[in-house]
Amino acid sequence: MLIQVRSPRRRAALLAATTCALLIVSGTAVAAVTPGTGSGGDAARAWSVDLADVGADDAGVRTSGEGLRLDTAGSAGAAGGAADAGSGATDAGSGAADAADAEGTTSVESGAGPGSTADREASGQLVAEPVELDSPASGVAADVDATAPAGTSVLVDVRGRYADEGPDSWTEWVPAGTPLPVAARTVQARVTLVGDGNASPVVREVTLTPQTPRSRSLQEVEARPTSGERAYTVYATREGLVGGTTANGHVITSRDHFVALPSRRGLSSNNSGSYSVRVCAASTDRCAYAPVWDVGPWNTTDDHWNAAGTRQSWADLPQGKPQAQAAYQDGYNGGLDGFGRRVANPAGIDLADGTFWDGLGLTDNAWTTVTYLWTGSGPKGVVRTSGGPLTVRSGPGTGNAAVGQAGNHANVVIECTATGTTVTGYYGTSDVWNRIGPGNWISDAYVNTGSSGPVAPAC
Repeated sequence: MLIQVRSPRRRAALLAATTCALLIVSGTAVAAVTPGTGSGGDAARAWSVDLADVGADDAGVRTSGEGLRLDTAGSAGAAGGAADAGSGATDAGSGAADAADAEGTTSVESGAGPGSTADREASGQLVAEPVELDSPASGVAADVDATAPAGTSVLVDVRGRYADEGPDSWTEWVPAGTPLPVAARTVQARVTLVGDGNASPVVREVTLTPQTPRSRSLQEVEARPTSGERAYTVYATREGLVGGTTANGHVITSRDHFVALPSRRGLSSNNSGSYSVRVCAASTDRCAYAPVWDVGPWNTTDDHWNAAGTRQSWADLPQGKPQAQAAYQDGYNGGLDGFGRRVANPAGIDLADGTFWDGLGLTDNAWTTVTYLWTGSGPKGVVRTSGGPLTVRSGPGTGNAAVGQAGNHANVVIECTATGTTVTGYYGTSDVWNRIGPGNWISDAYVNTGSSGPVAPAC
């Protein structure tokens, strides 16, 4: 559902007098952001988050008579550990299930992996419905009415939709009150509750106010620079824990296809691939495309793919170097992660078992090249299958070699297109093939691009 905000709201008079948004941390109301002096026009477009609307996009929270709080029985957290055998991939030529391409086996583990954050914090989130504004906003401020006992916190993040880049293309989540990467007419908020295992914050109301661009022309603020996606060498570990629940509420299945990154800024909602990655392993010459559905390993505030001016924590580290890697290799932070644990490996990404075994064909943890697909510009499409992963091929046709897999809901960049084998898939029949990476092709019959024809130029 898309909410439209086009007329003055009932709390406009109150919000017109508001000069700062609040972040509630450890029982204290802290002035976290200071929006511009603003105008009555901004305040008139304010709206409240429906905290009672806990749905499929939400995880680990519930509504009580007091307000929104953590659901201690089902609070989400990063997982890692046990693994099962499972099923194979959808072949983009036949629509049938093939045997998985994994080679070898990995011993079954029990419990969470060494870099899991599940035993360090309980967290939950409510993702509000997207809101369409009558004009683009350069940011969104938040007023939060909440109580946070010591050791707990409430975080409000917002994002804006990219126009004309596919059906599920958004800016990265940023704290409310800070500028969006680009001005956006469609915005969305996320309320995250973080507890200490014994106590939960309680949120009674969250009111959001759009901020209009002032310092530059609207055209300049709206323009998104053309750039390629950021890619870095990152050590990958296997997540496991079939039956566990990820930070976005996804229940991990056998041979699942998703990844975990150590920051909520790139966390997709359940059954969404707004934030997806390409992971390539030189040792197997395979690539896997998967949505980001969990937070970890080791840390929860390490958006290492961002530059120092944007990176949430450890901004003194080189861009692309995870804090855990620096701690393990260089003794950074005394060799400890953000929770004070001794770092046992340099992992900066966790891979679900299907991504690890079947997508990449790995048999052990490995150094990989990770491309953060939402950080670039250009047309994108969402992979949709009946449930299993989609085979990635070396050329535009089913006769070409299988060189990886794309998980269901992965949001991939479409570099260019070509005519190839006619395929009947999730979205009908098509002979269009999309190149989604170097030597990586998938049939357009399994991709939601928002268009019935090619969305990128011919290769």
